[in-house]
Amino acid sequence: MKLIDTKDAVGHVLCHDLTQIIPGVTKDARFRKGHIVAPEDIPVLLSMGKEHLYVWEKTPGMLHEDEAAERLRALCQNEHMHPTPVKEGKIELIADCDGLFRVDVERLNALNDVEELMIATRHTNTAVRRGDKLAGTRIIPLVIQEEVLQAAEERAGKEPLLSLTPWKLKTCGLITTGSEVAKGLIQDAFTPVIVDKLAACGITVTEHCLPGDDRAAITAAALDFHAKGVDLVLCTGGMSVDPDDRTPGAIRDTGAEIISYGAPVLPGAMFLLAYFADGTPILGLPGCVMYAKATVFDLVLPRIAAGVPISRRELKALGHGGLCLGCPECRYPVCPFGK
Repeated sequence: MKLIDTKDAVGHVLCHDLTQIIPGVTKDARFRKGHIVAPEDIPVLLSMGKEHLYVWEKTPGMLHEDEAAERLRALCQNEHMHPTPVKEGKIELIADCDGLFRVDVERLNALNDVEELMIATRHTNTAVRRGDKLAGTRIIPLVIQEEVLQAAEERAGKEPLLSLTPWKLKTCGLITTGSEVAKGLIQDAFTPVIVDKLAACGITVTEHCLPGDDRAAITAAALDFHAKGVDLVLCTGGMSVDPDDRTPGAIRDTGAEIISYGAPVLPGAMFLLAYFADGTPILGLPGCVMYAKATVFDLVLPRIAAGVPISRRELKALGHGGLCLGCPECRYPVCPFGK
């Protein structure tokens, strides 16, 4: 720091907050640490009794927090997101579209292990809306050695840490199983739930059938929907080990590759994930999806809707955090479920 006359402070960077007190009106920081003094600030500073100021004295090899935040922002920003103006040494990234937000968590942790800097993000593999806040970057002190930023940039590599993939899948073929539904003995309560969940990710149900519990009929419907070119095939119900639950076998009979029958998530343990040879996903949804606010389907749907394949290993990793706490008032996704 160096002490200078306020009248000579234009273009210099303040080293601490300066509080303005107007009795009965305000008592708050009028100028924040890191603020670059502008010509119009001089009369205000003098009216606050600030005839001298401590300012940052720029030296070679040192970066101001605003410059550092920009460098960190560049390591994070990808397509479909934009930065906010730097404010108090901090920059945030904002979503430009609805879609799937992902973070390279391993590289993020490596960067945050570097002293004097930080990057905070949303959880990876989550659905976001246009205008949502995605991440924030800043350094901890007012200034930082440039070599520290250079080391962080080398550690980060060339690819951005973040990605935002717009929803890609548009159409769904929905197979609602159950003889009781097909015969009209009970109302189909499953389909409206699925339609709403899909719509939130930009997907429309364009094909729908009620084949009952006939295994061959379920298989035929799935193959028919796939041949018609839908982006996603969903089979609802009939996923348990009861003798009349034929859906898992029917999906196997389509020839689709089964990634997993079963998931370490409650509710949603009897979930089935498979892909046709051309990459079209076909899912078997257990009954809990019909009545529980948040299930395994909510955890995987964003990735499915964005066209991002899910491996068996990724599905099994959902076990950590995959226990819904059954809160009296569900606040999903603002909760620990699936995170």
